Amino acid sequence: MSWHDVAGELVQVRGSALKRYGYLLCGDRTEADDLVQDALVRVFARPRRGWSVESAEPYVRRVMLNRYLDQHRRRARWTSLLPRLATPASTGDFTAASGHRMDVVGALDTLSPRQRACVVLRFYEDLSVAEVAARLGCSAGTVKRHLSEAVARLGKVLVLTSLDGDGHGE
Repeated sequence: MSWHDVAGELVQVRGSALKRYGYLLCGDRTEADDLVQDALVRVFARPRRGWSVESAEPYVRRVMLNRYLDQHRRRARWTSLLPRLATPASTGDFTAASGHRMDVVGALDTLSPRQRACVVLRFYEDLSVAEVAARLGCSAGTVKRHLSEAVARLGKVLVLTSLDGDGHGE
């Protein structure tokens, strides 16, 4: 099977799963589509022989993760250099607009990029702590710390969301 056939089949068979993975990483559908497309271009820009969909998908996911983390670092660096003339407008409560239901994506937005990557890899990809550490290139202890902080933060956000939007007192 040629690399062109592998790329086409990967998009056809696993494209929606890759988009969901990208969405969980970045929280934006358009940015998730860009992550998938960019990863596919980077992986298949240098064709390799003997690839199958099963062997190409992990590479694409790894490139997506690296691109997400790199983009966030660049964005953070850029915003730190911008003059702070005005404060950004406060965004509204996502739960009120969604009919008093917990908004997990909104809660994920409160996490740092590393915490979010750890949560997605651990709970969405169902990887062990050691596997998450290997993917991120850090120690298992660092992953445990990120997961602990992320779970604590998500617990607070989701509990507060539930209390604010439980319908009592209206």
